[in-house]
Amino acid sequence: MNQWRRKQQLEAFFTEDIGEHDYSTDFLFPKDHHGRLTFTSKAEGVFCGEDIITDGYQLLDSTITVELYIHDGDWMSEGETIATILGPVGELLKGERVILNLIQRMSGIATLTKKAVEALNDKNIRICDTRKTTPGLRSFEKYAVRTGGGYNHRFGLYDAVMLKDNHIAFFGSVPEAIAQAKAAVGHTVKIEVETETENQVMEAVEGGADIIMFDNRTPTEIKHLATLVPSSITTEASGGITLETLPAYSGLEIDYISLGFLTHSARALDISARVATTKEEVR
Repeated sequence: MNQWRRKQQLEAFFTEDIGEHDYSTDFLFPKDHHGRLTFTSKAEGVFCGEDIITDGYQLLDSTITVELYIHDGDWMSEGETIATILGPVGELLKGERVILNLIQRMSGIATLTKKAVEALNDKNIRICDTRKTTPGLRSFEKYAVRTGGGYNHRFGLYDAVMLKDNHIAFFGSVPEAIAQAKAAVGHTVKIEVETETENQVMEAVEGGADIIMFDNRTPTEIKHLATLVPSSITTEASGGITLETLPAYSGLEIDYISLGFLTHSARALDISARVATTKEEVR
């Protein structure tokens, strides 16, 4: 993740949550009242979000110090300490919820991605995400996919042309849709075509598509369709694929499998935060 962009978004998230002030801390804790906050995993999984913790607390108070015991991509067990943070108690508590929300979600996505990669069990096929991300959190969620061992599809509509069924229907055919796209965009912009039939696959090949997606096709269908595509064209399977059905796609002659559920259906990993405030506990 770009550090400048990450900090910019974190500032916006803190502004949304804290607003003008935090009634629960600003009027209750003196600035010199220090403490220790500990993040602990309450479930096993892949951790993701170390920069969220360090950057987040630095934005709130530059005197806060963070010690990380687990890093992005590490597998953590239930009850394992992730990090300890020392600083003014009020600032520790202000940042707790925003930071927890993000690292729990990101760790959940990283964990689910790792499970998907392991379920497929094919080093020749890359598991990747889609644009089915939470608005405002795309860069965080896509980073979590990479942390879990997956790859990123488009970051946005600005990355590439993807001709879906509605685009093709408007232009009347796959070749015409590709021709219109080639005429409209620069030569550095890749064109992906979503196909559902053998005829559409052949038309996409003849039209010069850079990437061909087999949409909602079974492993048996994809095995045949992939033989129609030259190796110079990237192939992708997508649509209706679940964690349970992934093993059936192992061994197919395709380059990518894109999975929307990595981000839209990932369950947040349970992580807790506890504060110690007495002088004896903070030592």
